[in-house]
Amino acid sequence: MKTGLLALLFLISAMCYSQKAPKKNYEYINPMIGTQRMGHTFPGATIPFGSVQLSPETDTIAYELNKKYNGEVYKYCAGYQYDDKTIVGFSHTHFSGTGHSDLGDFLIMPTTGTLQLNPGTAANPQSGYRSAFSHANEVAQANYYKVKLDDHNIVAELTTSQRVGFHKYTFPKSSDSHIILDLMAGIYNHKEKNVWTFVRVENDTLITGYRQTQGWARTRTVYFAMAFSKPIKNYGVQKYDADNIYKGFWRRFDETKNFPEAAGKNLKMYFDFDTKEGEAIMIKMALSPVSTAGALANMKQEIPHWDFEKTKRDGQQLWEKELDKVKVETINEADKVNFYTALYHAFINPTVYMDIDGSYKGLDQNIHKAEGFTNYTTFSLWDTYRALHPLFNIVQPKRNADMIQSMLAHHDQSVHKALPVWSHYANENWCMIGYHAVSVIADAVAKDNTGFNTDKALQACINSSNLEYYDGIKFYKELGYVPEDKNGSSVSKTLEYAYDDWCIAQMAKKLGKQEVYNDYIKRSANYNNVFDKTIGYMRPKLSDGTFKKQFDPLDTHGQGFIEGNAWNYSLYVPQDPEALIQLNGGKEKFAVHLDSLFTMTLPDKYFENTEDITRDGIIGNYVHGNEPSHHVVYLYNWVGQPYKTQQRVRMIMDAMYKPAPDGLGGNDDTGQMSAWYIFSSLGFYPVAPGSDVYALGSPKIKEATLTLENGKTFTVSAKNQSAKNVYVSKVELNGKLLNSTFIKHADITNGGNLVFYMGSKPKK
Repeated sequence: MKTGLLALLFLISAMCYSQKAPKKNYEYINPMIGTQRMGHTFPGATIPFGSVQLSPETDTIAYELNKKYNGEVYKYCAGYQYDDKTIVGFSHTHFSGTGHSDLGDFLIMPTTGTLQLNPGTAANPQSGYRSAFSHANEVAQANYYKVKLDDHNIVAELTTSQRVGFHKYTFPKSSDSHIILDLMAGIYNHKEKNVWTFVRVENDTLITGYRQTQGWARTRTVYFAMAFSKPIKNYGVQKYDADNIYKGFWRRFDETKNFPEAAGKNLKMYFDFDTKEGEAIMIKMALSPVSTAGALANMKQEIPHWDFEKTKRDGQQLWEKELDKVKVETINEADKVNFYTALYHAFINPTVYMDIDGSYKGLDQNIHKAEGFTNYTTFSLWDTYRALHPLFNIVQPKRNADMIQSMLAHHDQSVHKALPVWSHYANENWCMIGYHAVSVIADAVAKDNTGFNTDKALQACINSSNLEYYDGIKFYKELGYVPEDKNGSSVSKTLEYAYDDWCIAQMAKKLGKQEVYNDYIKRSANYNNVFDKTIGYMRPKLSDGTFKKQFDPLDTHGQGFIEGNAWNYSLYVPQDPEALIQLNGGKEKFAVHLDSLFTMTLPDKYFENTEDITRDGIIGNYVHGNEPSHHVVYLYNWVGQPYKTQQRVRMIMDAMYKPAPDGLGGNDDTGQMSAWYIFSSLGFYPVAPGSDVYALGSPKIKEATLTLENGKTFTVSAKNQSAKNVYVSKVELNGKLLNSTFIKHADITNGGNLVFYMGSKPKK
């Protein structure tokens, strides 16, 4: 009997073991998505909104300090390109999905054999410290990256906490094992990128220092504390002048070997070890925006141990907690990978920018302390106001309110008294156009996510809108438009300023500021001033009041637009689609115009060459890879043809988002592309942030449950969901038939159920 019972128990145990446990949400994340072509994402390790993004660099033009800009730097905005065959090293700061480069701080590379401190070339990796690698030996997961460095026979593993990068390098047996710290490397092409660097060997396991750069950010200082799990055998430094000439001596001291301090514009350090076969050397690299003492405190607080697996697990649990806010069931696993990877990319930026005690460097370059909020940086607002911040108002409202507090702190520290435009690491880059921080703030106010001083926020928005020496605002206020002969990209600026002014008006109205509302609702109609009724397009106007004569609505160059053409921007009046439809001759004509956007073919002459990056993300003349078109597919709801929104939004999701390295149809733009996918998968989209209204589309999920911070849940389900059933026959909200193609923010935050009934035929 005992034998039979034991056998039965063994059989049951074996059966249970053979049944795989259900996947965690974070296991659907594929950080490789977007690493090929122009997605500009990175595959390395980070936690949600983490200060450290620890990732491999496959190349950057910045290594060739004397080489002039040749366009290649655009490829390496995230430092990694999937098609490359070599890895240069692993650095600690990255942008995710941007169209501009910077960061790439504190590159570390493990090597064996003869010490080489130059990176070498991709064609001949043995000429430097870089190494060949294979994707077959590469693993990328949430908060974990692993790769074998073939030329050195070293296995590299990476994980992170909020402010600390944790490296684990498993070496072969060698008396010539090295860890290289390259303080010259970075993701920006500038001969004089480094302003100053400093390193100090505190003891045989601890290094501290800082680097100040003048890359895209004009003045950016990052401090570090670097701890080894094993004492250093020998160490040294090489110093280079501005002409890339090696300098070894400083006054009476030879700095090249075992001298504990070094300072200069361009430094490279090395640390020697003896290693046994399979021995792991671990490194903790903590960062701080304030001081080396701050970096060391961050390390001691966040990772006081040497348990690599614990740090990896802790970070993955943080991802699980965040992803759990949106639980989805999909038609197939590929869609689930797309969804959770999009949510992953949406939750990378903005990044936390302060030490554990709340200290950070402000825009005025002084040290400040975040009191009562978490300070954030990396605000790519021209991109993210459209869908990313509206997504945060649903699933990350506390963080979004803190981000707005960070923007208000930026305003207070600004000599201009202006909100951020595109800012990172205590710098304003003034990149792109508009003053779209006001959209983010107005959207939060419209949706009652006001964990900040709303009166102060309104005044900050007004200040930004009246910054007359910024990008044609003086002319915009005087003439009601930006004249092309005085300021380029004039139509785009006029349209975006008008939208932002509408946002200010909506905020003023909700806060009871009637005079402000009256002023800004009038300014918000300025889009009319650049619409040429004779041709039916937005068109650049000159300072004398006439339209620019030489004009091609399909051309993107020199026609008054940025990242788009007249076709794209003539559909950009998100604050008033009804008025836009009337400008275009009514619903029927406007619907034809929308149709042609998706069905036309752009001739080759409108591209610089057949491999031009602007070909990414294009369907007809609809440019999904550039944000001005992101709301356009939902405009069919305003012309009584929602079935076309439904069909085309599913077409865009299938064409532009795939679970593969080349699976993004353009730059992810710090999460905006991903946020568009998340909203569209759920079946609704914020066409005009600053309003509490969402336009309905065609969900791609079977079911999604949103767990909200107020303790309520909102469930979206799609009955009869399939790849063919892209059309919506009816929608029910909380059991009642919805007789419009819109829902409100309160419908979500009050909790409840939104049910789509799907079919294969359009309901006209």
